Amino acid sequence: MANFWDSNVWGTLNLVAVLLLSMLLATVLKNMIKFLRVSLIPTSVLGGGILLVISSVYEIITKKGFFDGAFFNNNGFSTLETITYHALALGFIASALKTGKGKLSKKRTIEIFNTGVTTVSTYLLQAIIGMGITMIAALILTDFFNVAGILLPFGYGQGTGQAMNYGNIYETEHGFDGGKGFGLTIAALGFLSASIGGVVHLNILRKKGKILSAGEKAENLQSEQIQSEKEIPMQGSMDKITVQMGMILGAYFIANLLMAGLSMLLPGMKATIYGFNFLLGVLAATLIKTVLNFLNKKSIIKREYGNNFLLTRCSNFFFDIMVVAGIAAIRLSVLEKYWGVMLILGLAGALSTYFYLRKVSLSLFPEYAEEEFLGMYGMLTGTASTGIILLREIDENFETPVADNMVYQNFPAIAFGFPMMLLATLAPVKPVLTFIILVLFFLAMNIILFRSLIFKRKKK
Repeated sequence: MANFWDSNVWGTLNLVAVLLLSMLLATVLKNMIKFLRVSLIPTSVLGGGILLVISSVYEIITKKGFFDGAFFNNNGFSTLETITYHALALGFIASALKTGKGKLSKKRTIEIFNTGVTTVSTYLLQAIIGMGITMIAALILTDFFNVAGILLPFGYGQGTGQAMNYGNIYETEHGFDGGKGFGLTIAALGFLSASIGGVVHLNILRKKGKILSAGEKAENLQSEQIQSEKEIPMQGSMDKITVQMGMILGAYFIANLLMAGLSMLLPGMKATIYGFNFLLGVLAATLIKTVLNFLNKKSIIKREYGNNFLLTRCSNFFFDIMVVAGIAAIRLSVLEKYWGVMLILGLAGALSTYFYLRKVSLSLFPEYAEEEFLGMYGMLTGTASTGIILLREIDENFETPVADNMVYQNFPAIAFGFPMMLLATLAPVKPVLTFIILVLFFLAMNIILFRSLIFKRKKK
């Protein structure tokens, strides 16, 4: 039996409290300091940065991890990773449960497809640049793993989990000393690239007068924006926010069952399946929403249970907590080994991704180019939640279809991106052949992506 004063009872609660308090402190600092107030730095990013500085200084002084003490139940960093993992999926589920605007048009289907192809093309670009850098570095540095750069798209494009997984494979099966740490470091640099690059771009837009800073925005909500006549009351026998949370967690429970079932059928892909928890969560949320809509049409249930206003608040909370936990989980001590190569990789990855996505967004998404760019840049250098955070600074209520693009693009991205997984395992064995295939694959994906522009020019 656990004693209520034990650290295992209070550790997780202490950690969540620290995460939320850091965001409150960040809010106070943004209100007090003019530079921060007009900088467009997301509060969650600033809160995570505060914790990152504190934990780094603490580790330098004590040689111990700040979040690994008894106050956080001796496994704070692991808990931060768990919070990051779940909060991303829960945020997307809350967004998916919101009432849609009807069936997808042909134009929207094309935009979602193009977003998925953009994702894979960016992976390939990052892999080509990353491999090119480390293959050159291997000629200069002794005993350096020459294909380590292929971890760039996994760290930048897919996040900590996949970068760590493939780094571990290279370390255990191909003798890459420190492979897991290398992958984690690339992922950390990716998140920093997403935050810094995104904030710089937001400030450029602000100076051009295209967006307002957080302090200049005004939000006047009308009653119909909060609740419609057909919905259940705000305070009935069960509070309305409780209903929304029940739907969100119910969808995630179904997603967990789906992941468990798929893992039994495909045991070799268990890590990959659970890595797409947010996608299966969205599928489960769509199923729940479809069933509720059907029951409403058949008059089996008379009221609507979902509330867009509260679901938006829930999704924003999950994304905020996800970002602050993700930044706090970074351990700068892992930058010590191969720091020069990693910094070059990080900078090259950020710049190439920035300019490539600018070209794609302006060419293929002219109606909401800035929103598409920020969402995709954040996702393809950091995580999907980073993209959402940057998107919220310019599209606060998700009025453009970018958030939906980022969710549903996973379907074409998985189909086209699966060969990338195979090439990552081939790279240590056949590095030159892998590099050539990556280049050809990248060219083919860009022909598909820019097909309307290429073939239009040919017709002319």
